[in-house]
Amino acid sequence: MTPIPGYSAPAAGFEAPLEMLSACHVRIERQCATLRRLVPHLAEHGADAQARTAASQVIRYFDTSARDHHADEEVDLFPALIESMAGSDAVCLRELTAALTAEHRELETRWSRVRVGLERIAAGEPVRLEAALVEDLVGLYERHLAREDDELLPMAARLLGEDAIGQVGRAMRIRRGIHSVD
Repeated sequence: MTPIPGYSAPAAGFEAPLEMLSACHVRIERQCATLRRLVPHLAEHGADAQARTAASQVIRYFDTSARDHHADEEVDLFPALIESMAGSDAVCLRELTAALTAEHRELETRWSRVRVGLERIAAGEPVRLEAALVEDLVGLYERHLAREDDELLPMAARLLGEDAIGQVGRAMRIRRGIHSVD
């Protein structure tokens, strides 16, 4: 069995915010994989130390990093993309960002349902994690991340200039409480 938890995260910095967003997608995928592995692990081992640790780490990730990731896109990247199209017909771009924003809200709703079980597991309660809830969340994340990787990020790389990309990176750094560059 693959250990729960345990992963190494790809590195990308705020000076390359599009790459950082893409690297975050990889980390989200890894958290989703942990959730999927946790379902049979709980059935076999219960809320053992590995399950409690995995549940705690998934909660911490989705409550902080995933939330910040959505804000990075909605507050900084999406407006920068729309601004880059000022004076042009940006209907396609507006539709894409509106759809991705709506998916963020649905992901947050689905996350809150899964989180309830994870809190109990992290506390060591002998509960099972509902596979259907996990699959609802993970499946939507898979589709959402694919759309961002295939459409959003390539479009941002094509349309945004260095200044706009730099502003997105600075905003991402500030959102995380990092106010200086070392």
